[in-house]
Amino acid sequence: MDELSATEPEPRQVVDAGDGVIATRGLTKRFRGGQLAVDGLDLTVPADSVFGFLGPNGSGKTTTIRMLMGLIEPTSGTARVLGRPMPRSVRTVLPHVGALIEGPALYGFLSGRDNLLRYDAADPTADPRTRRTRVAAALDRVGLTAAAGKKAKAYSLGMKQRLGLASALLQPRDLLVLDEPTNGLDPQGMREIRSLIRELASDGTTVFLSSHLLDEIEQVCTHAAVMAQGKLITQGSVAELAAGTRGRLFVTTPDTGDAARVLKEQGLADVVVAEERVTAEPPDRELAELNAALVTAGVRVRGFGVERASLEDAFVALTGEGFDVAG
Repeated sequence: MDELSATEPEPRQVVDAGDGVIATRGLTKRFRGGQLAVDGLDLTVPADSVFGFLGPNGSGKTTTIRMLMGLIEPTSGTARVLGRPMPRSVRTVLPHVGALIEGPALYGFLSGRDNLLRYDAADPTADPRTRRTRVAAALDRVGLTAAAGKKAKAYSLGMKQRLGLASALLQPRDLLVLDEPTNGLDPQGMREIRSLIRELASDGTTVFLSSHLLDEIEQVCTHAAVMAQGKLITQGSVAELAAGTRGRLFVTTPDTGDAARVLKEQGLADVVVAEERVTAEPPDRELAELNAALVTAGVRVRGFGVERASLEDAFVALTGEGFDVAG
């Protein structure tokens, strides 16, 4: 986790929701050698949202986050966080922001509790009188109370992620920026972190998270943006992004071979067989005609229709490629 400096915070920011908690205009980053990592990004993150930042490996997600947090300078364009220009206002903004970027940086020889105590002591805005109470509360929130005395070098990857998240929760935040927050967690741990993110959002914290897990974004996020090759492809509410995409046709039948053959004969593309289920791209004609063709061919149809499009369907439709799980 990158160490973000801070000084005395101003009173809680009042952000114009129309401008967004995060707002970029033409944000661009070109590295030495000419590599264009982020190209003219216009991004708006609404207040009180859980905003998912999606994109395959090399799409510019982490570079964008680092510019938003003032860790690197943009080549051109502007970025505003909590209504303030970045990186110029980094010392004013960062005390109101919790961030977990590129994994937590921990002292392996210290316990989980002592790592948090050290993080808190490095924050000039933190009240030392309430330090131990706040550290205990943060450990409890991420389910690490029982392991608080164990040295961090003995933590699993998932436990390290939890501890990094706890460090971002030592004080109330207006904005929480998370890069792959459930990386290394088992399914139960993932559910707990998702629940925590929802809880934080309901308490008035805007959460901005990048993830390679489309299912995770769909479950926890209210809004999302899709990046590809440094460019913003689309942004909006998760429901709107999925609604703009056609779902998959599905046929539930014990006669999957015959069903797949009929669908191909009827001109359907991307026919996939899995157990007693066949899926394909939906046709541009009446579904009743297709169902009749299946029945005429002797296929025992037990389920038939078009599924609601998922965020993954929307991503593939928008980018023309599958999602790279390397993030």
